Amino acid sequence: MQRRRISSGSTFEATIGYSRAVVVPDAGGDWIFVSGTTGYDYSVMKLADGVVAQCETALANIAKALADAGSSLDDVVRVRYILPDGADFEAGKLSLEQLSSI
Repeated sequence: MQRRRISSGSTFEATIGYSRAVVVPDAGGDWIFVSGTTGYDYSVMKLADGVVAQCETALANIAKALADAGSSLDDVVRVRYILPDGADFEAGKLSLEQLSSI
């Protein structure tokens, strides 16, 4: 059983030793694990401004990793996110509504 690593091209992957996603084959279907995804916008090489933009960028980064693995956000069964400032919850949850089918 050979696992496949999905890279975002982030320099942190080589420095710290992780992959944006890992695909693990299974007889019942592949398992795809996505981790360590932030609101960093790799197209401009900076952290997006504000909680909403960061949340949207993080979800776009996750969606790209899933697409590279042959999947999509429609197949997600669990999400764990960290919101450092609880006061940002209302603004941030608007971006998370696209995951409401989980």
